[in-house]
Amino acid sequence: MSEGKLTPGALLDQFEQVIIGKREPLKLILAAMIADGHALLEDVPGVAKTLAARVLARSFDLRFSRIQMTPDLLPADLTGSTIWDEKKQEFVFRPGPIFAQVLLADELNRATPRTQSGLLEAMEERVVTADGRRYALPKPFFVIATQNPIEQAGVFPLPEAQVDRFLIQIAMGYPDFDDETAIVSAQAHGHPIEALRPAFTAQTLLEWRAVAQSVYVDPSVLDYIVRIVRATRDRPEVVLGVSPRGSIGLHHLARALALMDNEVFVRPDHVKAAAPAVLRHRLVLTPQARLGGTRPDEVIAEILHSVEAPIHVGIA
Repeated sequence: MSEGKLTPGALLDQFEQVIIGKREPLKLILAAMIADGHALLEDVPGVAKTLAARVLARSFDLRFSRIQMTPDLLPADLTGSTIWDEKKQEFVFRPGPIFAQVLLADELNRATPRTQSGLLEAMEERVVTADGRRYALPKPFFVIATQNPIEQAGVFPLPEAQVDRFLIQIAMGYPDFDDETAIVSAQAHGHPIEALRPAFTAQTLLEWRAVAQSVYVDPSVLDYIVRIVRATRDRPEVVLGVSPRGSIGLHHLARALALMDNEVFVRPDHVKAAAPAVLRHRLVLTPQARLGGTRPDEVIAEILHSVEAPIHVGIA
């Protein structure tokens, strides 16, 4: 990116004025957005999941929509429906809240599988089908879905094939003592997001996406990505390893992270930084491993330790 242009790093600095102490999760969410993927945030209430989506939308001046998922929500409540227009004397399509540029699907696992599948179809194909007609979603279209990992009553867990549609899965986590003190102090007389003004545009995001696609990936780094993903299929504690969609996602997110670091090529460190977020929700552990307390992140860490990274990479 040329000197003087707005950069993703500048946007992260702006994020930190509103969401304190969460630069790394926010960097991954922004990288997923640049990579044209979607983010699944799994964490307890009150740790800025909703706020992250609002800050993203406001920073780029994008249309934002929030949907509170409930068991009685129907697919048409998301996508919209066809109604009779008295003036035109014809049926017209009234778009639903899914026709936004940044969509927050809050507590996705509370929606029924039918409603979940309607959202995930839109995420994959960027279109909505209603009454036999297809309607294109706006560009950019970015979904942040949240799940509460604690509550188990009245939820419909996402099947593996649907979770796989999210580029990343991360947790925001609790702030440390100093950050939490700063958060409380910052909101003593109002919320900082109210003072946030758009500093970027949708066109800026689309330009970043184009630049990310041109970030160079050395064949040795591409080989490294594939070896990491293939290693997930050979672990004894894994019953279902990562599919080629995971290889593609790891490739895309690593390039976005390189762009955010103002690099013109992907380094192995970018792949390592992207791997947990891209792979953890795509691993299905054996029942014995889960009962033994093994977590996907532990498996990924062992794979990254055992798979040798290339040493000499750069522009060809």
